[in-house]
Amino acid sequence: MLQKLISLYGEEKGKETENKLRLIINQGKKDIRYEEGSYWSEKDVFLITYPDSFIEKNIPSLVGLKSFLDKYLKGIVSNVHVLPFFPYSSDRGFSVVDFNQVKHEFGTWEDIENIGKNYRIMADLVLNHVSTESFWFQEFLKGNPKFTDYFISFSQEERPKDEDIKKIFRSRATPVLTRFKTNWGDRLVWTTFSVEKSTDQVDLNYKNPEVLIEIVKVVLNFIKKGVRIIRLDAAPFVWKELGTNCFNLPQAHMIVKILRQIVDEVCPATLIITQASTSHEENVAYFGDGQDEAEMVYNFSLPPLVLFSFLKENATHLTAWAKILKTPSDKTTFFNFLAVHDGIGLSGAEGILNKEEEKFLCDTVLTRGGLVSEKTLPSGEKKVYEINSTYWSALNKEEEPFVIAKQKFITAIAVSFALAGIPAVYYNMFFGSKDDQELFHKTSIKRDLNRQNFNLPDLQIRLSDSSSNESKVFAEVKDLIKRRINSSVFHPNAKQEILDLDHRVFALVRENEKTGERILCLHNVSGEKVVVECLGKTYTVGAYGYVWESI
Repeated sequence: MLQKLISLYGEEKGKETENKLRLIINQGKKDIRYEEGSYWSEKDVFLITYPDSFIEKNIPSLVGLKSFLDKYLKGIVSNVHVLPFFPYSSDRGFSVVDFNQVKHEFGTWEDIENIGKNYRIMADLVLNHVSTESFWFQEFLKGNPKFTDYFISFSQEERPKDEDIKKIFRSRATPVLTRFKTNWGDRLVWTTFSVEKSTDQVDLNYKNPEVLIEIVKVVLNFIKKGVRIIRLDAAPFVWKELGTNCFNLPQAHMIVKILRQIVDEVCPATLIITQASTSHEENVAYFGDGQDEAEMVYNFSLPPLVLFSFLKENATHLTAWAKILKTPSDKTTFFNFLAVHDGIGLSGAEGILNKEEEKFLCDTVLTRGGLVSEKTLPSGEKKVYEINSTYWSALNKEEEPFVIAKQKFITAIAVSFALAGIPAVYYNMFFGSKDDQELFHKTSIKRDLNRQNFNLPDLQIRLSDSSSNESKVFAEVKDLIKRRINSSVFHPNAKQEILDLDHRVFALVRENEKTGERILCLHNVSGEKVVVECLGKTYTVGAYGYVWESI
């Protein structure tokens, strides 16, 4: 660790930082029960949910979430990504005011610990920024010397050159610097994730080792409270060097390595996952050498490629990309998903889909009521970086018969379940939710199309009605999960072979080499019945259907 810290801070500060971290780590060892690493199996499936996705009057949100889990998903879902449950000021939780508290309306740390008794919890370490309402930033505004270097700021005279600012990689179309009035004069503060007209997310300055020390304290508190998967949000942005694009710099990887080393020492059962919405090559680099960085990375190429395959009724791009999927060790795996709390990011499709194909994807979703979000390139040109829609609405036409739309939707999910890795289901995917236009028109936040909250008693009534659309989708998604978790070929590290059979079919074989069990997985992305020859046998796959068959 010392050499890692010296690489970031130089010899003197590196040694000083290691001494401070060592005291914190040693205390962590006293406070946290040591658990050996368990990693994963075919039984692992994630639910991704907000703490208040399932609401019941007069009941804390986390209690309602546990009630939903225990009643409907126990034995089905083994892991829960509870999106930020801290006090926050905006961005549905990602503008964190205090990492060490649970938002009162959501519940308490005890509620988090209670969920953690039956489900492995993933929690968000929002690594890049905090809220302007946080204690750290409020002290910065006051001019408290301890906190003046917790954030990256400039006087007007110190403002970076325009050519350096233009190089900075952004996932927004807003200025990177935001003016704040402080007790020590106006300061231009680095705000990677600023929004139009105002911002309350201010970037942390990891060049100050005290920031890293504070973040390590947060990580150890998470583990103490029962969290066993730490999600490093926006990891590529954490280190800034003017003159570069300030994205995916070696120092960002070094911070991931340091956190991994600390977690492994204190509680090896705790896993690290990086959220890096970028190209496939840059994304998988967060595996490191297979031992020293993230155990899991988000498989960001999967959502846009699956969507494109169904919209074009052609799986050629998906098949070619899947052939290159590999991890550097059996201690690493992909986090496979189709939908998350953000939009359907297009960064993962870079170098796979061309501009015309990306435009087709965006234009099609726009005709279905979805929206798109843009960022500004160094050239000043605007570029779409994500599609805002539920996966159901992006995949299906409004007028499409429900039975066809459901079949298409379930087969898309089956693709994400068949691939090597651990699958994750965003909460509204369980019910085939359409875009929440009412919420969007209320907030004007594009991502809110995909962030519907459910009244738990009302939802339970619909789920108890076998004729309701929500109940039908819910039953089929659960059946699909049961098929996966009951077959050892779907272990995240089991062998995978991608097949070329027909451009309309995404085909692969999963194999457990220890038992010799093999399953052929065929997924028809077209509205036509397809007949394929494979391994000396003929298979018929119905329109938008899938076949998983032992061979």
